[in-house]
Amino acid sequence: MKIGAALVAALLLALNLGALVAVALRAEHSAGWGGADWAALRFTLWQAALSALFSVALAIPVARALARRRFGGRRALIVLMGAPFILPVLVAVVGLLALLGRNGILNDLLGLVGLPRLQIYGLHGVVLAHVFLNLPLSVRLLLQGWARIPSEHLRLQAALGFGGLARFRLIEAPMLARILPGTLGVVFLICLTSFAVALTLGGGPRATTLELAIYQAFRFDFDLGRAALLAAVQAGVGLAALLLLARLARPEAGAVGMDRPAPAPPGGLARALDATAIGLAALFLLAPLTLVILRGLPYVAGLPPVIWWATGRSLLVAGASVLLLALFAGLLTAAALRRTWPEILGASALVASPLVIGTGLFLMVNPWIDPQRLALPVTALVNAAMALPFVLRALIPAARRAEADFARLSASLGLSPLAHWRLVLWPRLRRPAGFALGLGAALSLGDLGVIVLFAQTGSETLPMEMHRLLGAYRSGDSSGAAVLLLGLSLGAFVALERLIGGRDAEA
Repeated sequence: MKIGAALVAALLLALNLGALVAVALRAEHSAGWGGADWAALRFTLWQAALSALFSVALAIPVARALARRRFGGRRALIVLMGAPFILPVLVAVVGLLALLGRNGILNDLLGLVGLPRLQIYGLHGVVLAHVFLNLPLSVRLLLQGWARIPSEHLRLQAALGFGGLARFRLIEAPMLARILPGTLGVVFLICLTSFAVALTLGGGPRATTLELAIYQAFRFDFDLGRAALLAAVQAGVGLAALLLLARLARPEAGAVGMDRPAPAPPGGLARALDATAIGLAALFLLAPLTLVILRGLPYVAGLPPVIWWATGRSLLVAGASVLLLALFAGLLTAAALRRTWPEILGASALVASPLVIGTGLFLMVNPWIDPQRLALPVTALVNAAMALPFVLRALIPAARRAEADFARLSASLGLSPLAHWRLVLWPRLRRPAGFALGLGAALSLGDLGVIVLFAQTGSETLPMEMHRLLGAYRSGDSSGAAVLLLGLSLGAFVALERLIGGRDAEA
């Protein structure tokens, strides 16, 4: 286990640091930092900050409402509202365009009543897409905070006659102070390295992110020096955000309860406000996906053969990515039971540029093999590394809790390490592992990153073909491909979650 974890750590360091060094060493000249680079940096920070603030601010009332209300279909609604985060970015973009695009339903309605049409391209389009993608994640993270409030605290405040404002100030606000910095930081880092959203909704040079500038330096100029400099700045910003997050993070209060049912939530105006928050969030998240299905379903059967070949390649890449992800996560989780470095190393993938990682790997193997032949394997490897932070975030806390509760009992019974893993740890890791690996499969299926740089004819994936259809204004075929990608991503997520996590697993 120790040797395996050390090898995974070395591989991750090679991906995150070695690839950047390889790109910088192959640069023919040192790059300068110009006005366009400053503009890309400012836009990147601004859109990531706005996206994180809006995503988390909107998630607070939704999470609060879901935490204190119980109704029929609540669990299914939480699963459906979480769909945008696990779906391919391009599917989300197609859904938003169907609703808010030039020929979208909302713009058609505005035109009928004589109002000016909305423009989705530019900063507001990028932020809107990021909120659509990250609001579900923010809700899930905040829900965990509300779930950790002991019901005894709520019963006491009800017995003392506290109103809603006092309850929020004395009970909920301290919890939010502990959990909000981490939630804001995760969303900020996700938006910091966003590529597909800026590529499709940026709308021009004024809306260029650092990741998009890296892509342009590779694809159009092949300026390795500028790409390495941009990637180093992006990584520096991400590391600074991680350090700031570590300083702002506050320890858990350590409050425990007896798992008694919570008191009845307030009614009247509070009930109406909670229902409004849940309804508006569900409408915002589910309406674009519904439009994707309605518009694209009639075109699925008539998709050209190239789409089906690309689908097969995407499934192969996702399968290989999940196998690598399971191996990496298993070894690092075992090491994290007694060390803290695996968690830190896994989080480093959030600040790295997938485009630089892929390019660095191709440069390193170029003297021995044609890099074009490794487009799909390298894509699978990079996808696994990019999904690793989310998997470790699900597995490591659960493994540490199980180890703290049962390690001494296992030792007293003389269980071998293998028996301890099989009988103690794995039953408590099945559900988070199923969720995490299903998430990894969905993210890999929808990834549009490394593959756009190096894929040649015969190695395109489904997201890449879908992007080409969007660029060629073939709306029918692109809508059909979006439905296909939507079905594959949701199917892979649900199948792995049920297969690994068990039939009663929750998304």
